[in-house]
Order: sequence, then C-alpha cells, then structure tokens
Amino acid sequence: MRNLLIVLLTFLYTSVAQAQHADFSKMSPMLRQITLDYQGKAHRAPIHDTSEVCAFVRLNEEEEGLDILKSYGCRSLARFGQIHIASIPISSLASLSLHPAVNRIEARQGNTVHMDTTTVLMGGAKAHEGLSPLPQAFTGKGVVVGVQDIGFDLTHPNFYNNMLTDYRIRRFWDFLSTDTIGSELYVGADYTTEESIKNYAHSRDGLIIPHGTHTLGSAAGSGYNTPYRGMAPSSDICLVSNAVSDDVPLIDQADLYKYTYATDALGFKYIFDYAASRGMPCVISFSEGSPMDFRGDDVLYYEVLDSLTGPGRILVASAGNAGQQVTHIRKPAEINQTNIALLSDGKSVYFSVKGHTDHYSLLLHMNGPEGASAERTLTVQDLYMLSDTTFTDTLSVGEKPYYITATCYPSCFNSNENVMEVTVKTDTTLGLDYYVGMEVEGPGCEVEIFRGSGYIVPSDKSFGDNAYSIHSPSSAPSVISVGATGYRTGFTNYLGQYRSYDMGSHGERSDYSSVGPTYDERVKPDVMAPGTNVISSYSSYYLEAKPDARDILSDVEHFDFQGRTYAWNANSGTSMSTPVVAGAIALWLEAKPDLSPSDVMEIIKQTSRHYDPNLEYPNNLYGYGEIDAYAGLLHILGLSGVTGLSLSQPSSLTFSLSDNGKLKLTCEETNNRAVNISIYTTVGSLIKSFRKTLTSGTTDIDLSQLPHGIYAVQVNGSDARDTGSTLIRW
Repeated sequence: MRNLLIVLLTFLYTSVAQAQHADFSKMSPMLRQITLDYQGKAHRAPIHDTSEVCAFVRLNEEEEGLDILKSYGCRSLARFGQIHIASIPISSLASLSLHPAVNRIEARQGNTVHMDTTTVLMGGAKAHEGLSPLPQAFTGKGVVVGVQDIGFDLTHPNFYNNMLTDYRIRRFWDFLSTDTIGSELYVGADYTTEESIKNYAHSRDGLIIPHGTHTLGSAAGSGYNTPYRGMAPSSDICLVSNAVSDDVPLIDQADLYKYTYATDALGFKYIFDYAASRGMPCVISFSEGSPMDFRGDDVLYYEVLDSLTGPGRILVASAGNAGQQVTHIRKPAEINQTNIALLSDGKSVYFSVKGHTDHYSLLLHMNGPEGASAERTLTVQDLYMLSDTTFTDTLSVGEKPYYITATCYPSCFNSNENVMEVTVKTDTTLGLDYYVGMEVEGPGCEVEIFRGSGYIVPSDKSFGDNAYSIHSPSSAPSVISVGATGYRTGFTNYLGQYRSYDMGSHGERSDYSSVGPTYDERVKPDVMAPGTNVISSYSSYYLEAKPDARDILSDVEHFDFQGRTYAWNANSGTSMSTPVVAGAIALWLEAKPDLSPSDVMEIIKQTSRHYDPNLEYPNNLYGYGEIDAYAGLLHILGLSGVTGLSLSQPSSLTFSLSDNGKLKLTCEETNNRAVNISIYTTVGSLIKSFRKTLTSGTTDIDLSQLPHGIYAVQVNGSDARDTGSTLIRW
C-alpha cells in the first residue's frame, strides 16, 4: 500500500511538472505572462480554467495543422497558409507550445485610440480642412469604406446620403454585443440589415466612447447639409466595433484574452470579405495601435495583414500621438552613465533597452514611504543565465510593493543586438508619489532606451527625443501610416466660447503626431493629413449619457434629428487624420478599383504636397507629404500631364452639376470677373473653350450636349483664386 502511494504521488508530481512546463521561446510576452499567471507562478491571481485567448499560431505542418490545433482543444478561426488565427484554451497554452510542429504563438493587447488629449480638444475646420474640395466626379460611389473603431452612434444622420433616402451602413459587427445566441462569430454579433442596425442604435461602448462616430464621419459622412462632409460621402459603409483598453469594464474577466490583435485581424477580414461579396473595392480606416517591440510580437500579425491587403484592399492606420513625449533615449558610448526617472499616471512603466554590446547594466531604484528604498541591478549576462531568460522579483519598500519583470533576447531585427525588456509595477500610481528611476551604466557602450508605456525622463534632456514613436499596426510594411497636420488654431463652440488649440497651421506637422523611423529603421509615417481641430459627427448617446463630459466643450453645434439631439464636434489626433486619408483613397479606388497598397504609395509619392520644400521626402516627420486627393485623381486618370490643366482647384469657386447637365460655378465674391473656361476629356483632348463673366451667386454652363462621361474643367482668371481645375461626371 505504501509503495502504491509513492507511485501515485510520483505520477501526480510528474504530471503537474509537465503541465506547467512550456517553451516560452515560442511565445510572445503576453502569452508567456498568461501562462505564468495560469500556473500561479506570477504575482497576479491565477486565470480561470475556462478562459481562452485569441492568438496567431504558425505551424510547420500545413496539412496537419487543423488536427494539431484540435488535439489541444483549439479552434481555427481563420487561416492564412501556415498561420492560423486560433482560439486557444489558456490551460493548453503550455502544452501546445511544446509540440514540435508549432513554430510560434503570438498575441498582444494594448490598443488605444489615437486622439490627442494634451488639452481640451478643440476644432473649427471642415472634416477635410486643408485638402482641395471634393472633386465632383468622385464621391466614393461603388467603394466600401470600412472603419474598425469603438464608440459608434449608428443613428447619426451623417451616415445617410444627403437627402436622407439611403442609409449607408450595410454591415456592423460589435465585438462586445451580448446578442450572441445563434451568432457564428468568435465574439459578439453582427447586424446585417438596415432595420437591425438602426434598432441596435449604438455599439455597446457607445455610451462611454464617441470616437468611432467621429472617425467614420471624416471618412464617409454625407455632412447632412453642413460643411462637415466626409471624404467619400457616397460610399457604402461596413463597420467593426472592436475592443480597446477603455472597454475593459464591459468585458467579463473570463473573456478578457479573447480580445487581441488577432481578433482585430478577424475584424479586418470581416470588412474585406463583405466588400468581396459585393464585388467592390475597399479601404479600411483604423485609428488605434500601440508601440512597436524588438521581440517580434507582431511578426505573424504583419504577415496576416500582408495576406489581407492587395489589389482593391487597402488598410490605413494612424501613426500615433506620442510626438510630444520622450520615446527614445540614447546614452552615447563616451558617457559612462545616464539617469532616467520612471513614472506613470497608471501603475506600471514598460521599456526596452538595446545595447550594441552586452557590457551594460541597469540599476533600478525604488523608493517608498518614510525614506525607505531598495534597488536591483539587471545585466544581460545574468538574464541569459536564467533557464527562460526571465527574471521576476518583488521589492517591498516599507509597505509599498514594486514588481519587477525583466527578460533578455536578441533583437528580431538584428540578432547581433541584445534587448532587455523591463516592466516595473506597483499597486498605486508609479513615480508620482515616490521616486522610481534607474541608472544606465556602460562605459564605452552605446545604449538606447525605447518607451513602451508610462514615461521615461532623462536627467540630461539632450539624450531624449521623440523618435521611434510610430505605433503598430501603422508600422507594418503593407499598411499606409498616417500622421497629422494642423490648419485651424481655434474655434467657437456651441456655447459661444472661443477656444484656442494651436498645433500648427498651413499644413505644418502637429506636435503630437508620432515620428519615425520604425524599430527596423524604415521611414514612417507614409503620408500626412489634417488631424488638428477637425469637425465631424459625434454620438447622441454619448451626449445623453455624459452631458458634462470634458470633450463636449468641443461641440460646435447641437441639433435635433428624429427626436434625438446630435452634435458636430471638434477633435484632434492622428485618429482624425487617418479617416481623411482612407476617404481620399476611396475616391481613388472609385477611379481605379484594383489599386494595390504599392500603387497607392506611388500615387502618394507622386502627388503629395510638401510643407517644407527644404526637406528631403520621404522623411520621418512628414513621410511623402500631405495627401492631395484631387492631384491623386488627376494622376490616376492620366490628366496630370495635360498642358494647360491645373493640378489644383480654384480657391474662390465651387462646382456642382445638375441632372440636366447644368454646371454651376458659385463665386464667393460679389464683383464681376471674366474667366476663360476650357473642358477636356480624360484623354486630355480639348473639346470646348469659351469666356464667361462670373457674377455674384451662380454662373451656369450648359454641358447637356456632351456625351456622358468624366471631364476636366479648367478655369483661368486674372485673379489667382479663380484659376484651377475640377473633375465632373456627366
């Protein structure tokens, strides 16, 4: 009996030890932490047995991949060659990592919306301020504009056509919807009819977040008889409301890890699949992200994005709003030591340290109440000596605990460079009550520190800068990365108060806009667009639930529609510039539906405007420059080389075309002025030329005798404001 008991105890011990073993080298840090938490090895509470995580899994065995995943209780949600987006029971993570056919398992969280919040957000510009007025010939008709975001008001009149006869939101998937009975989607539910979308009314987080209502309006809003029309007001709309850090209070803790970058990729696929089912090209706007890393946490994510994008499938993402923060610190080789303060308005600071040799060390200082203190030294050599190169420790300073996690690995971009990744946490705000800092020591060694979260503040300010601040997935090669420019510096809100918010004028880069290069030294952002003081639609449900919210002070107008009060609101951030670029690309896709991401980049390269002509383009501040939707259309149609045709529109005139072929030129001034007008076909042939006197109000030109098609209209006047061209569709 005693021998049998020993055998049983030995078997149980061996089983537990095997269950807790994992190949951490195959896991991204989030999955490593989840595994440690589940096994009770970390300081946080263990995870529930039934929890799942949505992750990318790359398998060496392509044909047997599904069987391998099923054998561990996993579900393949989508497949891209040997990469699966899979739902993995957290209890199976460790054992799955040990399978020889599993090459890598990757998941990441931490998306935030890219809205500048350095002060009360202001406004005053049209949603496409600074760009040429929308070409009359192209409004996004026949193109799907997709927006993956949070905080949608699905009832705003901005999402009808301008006559309110066509509701343009065709599909809506809410990750957080509780209507999951019968849903075949991994999380939440989708709504596929006009009635069901209108009845649902707002994304589940629409009472606490208005962000998506604004970005959608900039990309595709009709304007509802206001100047605040989006870039592609005739496009079809497909929406996904995903989940970001602000949504955590709405998520059951057992389901928390279902919402990752891999789930976001399912959202992109949902939008592209809908467009494909309609036989329409598609551009997606995504105004979220988080910092890059050196471990390669986004390797599979980027490979999947490469697979999702292609001809007629374009993904646009915001560069980020870290341009006013210290995101990069460089200790030169000739300096023996530099001191850095660590602080956060949350509970943790995360950063990466890259050395060109391993002869450096970090000395962390933690202070506590009543003068208590402690410190811990970290070196590359010591971390590499650990079995999984991961160090965890808790320092109690007085009654204040500090939790340290550090790991070391070769950079995924250059295996000759070692990277130390460090997280410092506490139970309250970090560094704002008691000092937390570190000394970086390394005589003769150049060391660079890269901010992940929280704040890193060098004692010598000349060592810090805002470089390497582009967020992921905007940093992906196949994604169009968008930074923000400024035009208006103030506005009058709905209360009659003038509010000033100066982040640049005349197309200058807004200070908050993140700058490159990427961690692997590629130039980003790719392109710029107005992002400061942009006016667009705002959520009626948010206004109703939070009438005293700080950002309501940026509402420029309140109005009633079908018994509810809606708003037009000013906002700033690369969140606002990204949908402007997406909408412009929708116009280009209308002209040429098979444009690929590389085609779009070539148009951006050839036609973007340069704020500072003394800079070389592309560069890590402006990319190729500020997008010019109109010049891009002329380039696509082959009209940019037509002699006598301007590459911009006249600033004093607006154009509209009636159903009976009357082209109306509206002049903003009252004095009469003579202009010469020429009309060209899209092959550059001059078919009509005449002289007209512009009068106050509207001047009509009869085009009814021309064959139906697209034409370029050139206006030349003695006043430079009267000179330019526009496109019309008759």
